[in-house]
Amino acid sequence: MCSITYDVLILGSGPAGLSAALQCSARGKTALVIGNPPQTSLLAKAKLVDNYLGLPNISGSAMIDAFYTHASKAGGVSFVEGRALNAMSMGGGFYVSVGSDVYQGRAVILASGVARARPYPGEQELLGKGVSYCATCDGMLYRGRDVAVIGLAQDAHEEAAMLAKIGCKVTFIAPRRPDGLDDAIPFIKAAKLSIIGTEKVEGVLADDQAIPCDGVFLLRDTVAPSALFPGLATESGYIQVDRTMATNLPGVFAAGDCTGLPLQVSKAVGEGQTAAHFATQWLDAQNKQIHN
Repeated sequence: MCSITYDVLILGSGPAGLSAALQCSARGKTALVIGNPPQTSLLAKAKLVDNYLGLPNISGSAMIDAFYTHASKAGGVSFVEGRALNAMSMGGGFYVSVGSDVYQGRAVILASGVARARPYPGEQELLGKGVSYCATCDGMLYRGRDVAVIGLAQDAHEEAAMLAKIGCKVTFIAPRRPDGLDDAIPFIKAAKLSIIGTEKVEGVLADDQAIPCDGVFLLRDTVAPSALFPGLATESGYIQVDRTMATNLPGVFAAGDCTGLPLQVSKAVGEGQTAAHFATQWLDAQNKQIHN
């Protein structure tokens, strides 16, 4: 576990997250940005962006580089590459796991963009009952047992190898075989998937082939915020926020594409600034309550 407690944990390294980080710094707060490398964002793939005020005719790659350079030079802003796998609120703070590391913050800003993958049938119903998003966190629970790895993340083959190493009986399922997958791990090519079980996971249905197992590790590049924070209010797949970008969960704010249309860089940057502004106000109010 990281010994540092940050004022704000920002989940997402796109325009909204980087804007939020800059605003946290401007208001004298520390921030940790958790996300994939900025150049993997959808913005980086845009050949030309011509509707951002003051920066006409710029490539998406150059724009995200400029955003990252600006935010990374701000005082009190730190970065960690990886995807948030689990989150919990405890003792007036938030804990977020990234791989085997856990980071602590006093407030959270969700800026993870749009979770484009729909949940598989059975995924939400069996979350915590055999469905996991973190092989490092939960792998030891399935030592000596059959598990399925649904590998959609770039490092999924590495996590499958880790599960096999600790004694899990791993079957790797994906639309295509990833480079680097251990030949000793059985691979099943499948595009249509569902998770079987009533009270707990009993198996995976992969293109009509039933694969019995006790656990399913769903390894995506991102985890939907509603999966990280149970009880988070959403509508049509987007996080519900008020004018301060606050969610229904105290201390949790959201900004950018994850809050809904329009999916535009200028909206994301503005919402990131707003979310950080009010998140830091919320922190100041919490401090006053503690000292009164």
